Amino acid sequence: MSEVYYGTKQIKAVPMNRQAYNDYRGWELPADEDGSDAGFLVEYVDGGASNHPDHEGYISWSPADVFERAYQSSGSMNFGHALQAVKEGHRVARAGWNGKGMFIVLMPRLELPPFNTQGTARKVNDRTAKWIGEETPLDCQPYLAMWTADKKWQPGWLASQADMLADDWLIVAD
Repeated sequence: MSEVYYGTKQIKAVPMNRQAYNDYRGWELPADEDGSDAGFLVEYVDGGASNHPDHEGYISWSPADVFERAYQSSGSMNFGHALQAVKEGHRVARAGWNGKGMFIVLMPRLELPPFNTQGTARKVNDRTAKWIGEETPLDCQPYLAMWTADKKWQPGWLASQADMLADDWLIVAD
């Protein structure tokens, strides 16, 4: 019995009909296929060996209707896709946010030795040691943080209902 899967991945894509894709690959279009079918050349950039000398990733062709149900361009992503992009190390934002320069990032786990540790390596600072004790190492779990319009970090950002239901998320260029 088959299982249901749901995928989220970053790709590169170029609109290309079936005939143009076959020509690009140097293949003959099978007699039972329509070369005018709209679609996309899809390049998977997050894994898979290259199967064409002009591409770093694995390429294939996808019919337009299948492609458009599976992928959203940056700027029209849903929250699930934005969250996946954050987990992959990208900065994301909503096109509908009022503040300029705002974005969300994932702050990774941070482990530091106690404040009273000898040596010059990074360690818990006195501000944190005041609350957890000078002998306690820091084990900070990952969290989302926002870079605000005021150019300040806001740790522990939480999405609003509007943010979670919006389809205007985009990847902010690095």
